[in-house]
Parts: sequence; C-alpha cells; structure tokens
Amino acid sequence: METSIQKVTSKGINLKDALPNASDYTECTKHLLPLMDTMDLLSGRWKFVILLALWFGGRMRFKEIQRNIPKITGKVLSKELKDLEEHGILTRTVYDTSPVSVVYELTTYGKTLDKVILALREWGVNHRKKVLSK
Repeated sequence: METSIQKVTSKGINLKDALPNASDYTECTKHLLPLMDTMDLLSGRWKFVILLALWFGGRMRFKEIQRNIPKITGKVLSKELKDLEEHGILTRTVYDTSPVSVVYELTTYGKTLDKVILALREWGVNHRKKVLSK
C-alpha cells in the first residue's frame, strides 16, 4: 500500500491523494489543522526574524535581540517572545543578578523548525522568480 509520503512527486503533492479520507472540504480542513496551527504560530511580521536572530546569535538577552532587529519595538518583541515561549519554541531564563538579566534561547524543539523555514524559503525563492519574471 502506498503512503501519502510516497505520493509526493517532483510535480508536488496531490492533496486529494495525500489525504484519502478527506472526502469533502470539512473533512479536508480537519486534516489540515496541524498546518493551520503552524501557520498561526509563525505568522506575523517578526516571528521569522526573531527565530533567525536566535539561530545565528544563540543565547541572547532581550536588548541583544532588539539590536539585531532594529525596527521592532520593545512591546512587540516582548509579546512575540512570550508567544514563542508559550509554544515551547524558546526558553526564557531569568538570572538573579543586579540588575536582573533575562536570556532567550531556542529549545531543541524550536530548532526543529529549520526544515520548515528552509522549505518555505525555497518556495518563496521560486515564487519571487515567477512573479518577477512577469
């Protein structure tokens, strides 16, 4: 029996074949919930930029992240970091120093997003070529 993974071809995925139990839109939507959850988590102007800053910078303090992303406000950065922490993508460690220092770092789980980001980048490169060639 062929699995949905084996149905991936060089031309892409036929969603009807990859989701054989999705006989209608409602059923298909249930199968795509994990994708919608992922897109919801990563959506927004700053999530990818924050993730990349932490990938390349490693453990970073709040101000270091903010310096690496010049146009982000402290309020927005704080909100996005909290959201990523709540989803287990990064850790926030508070050190009892004077003044208190807080360090952010990608979790092992957060680092598993590398393949997702690279796949989205590849699609984006191809899409830009297509759009710009018109």
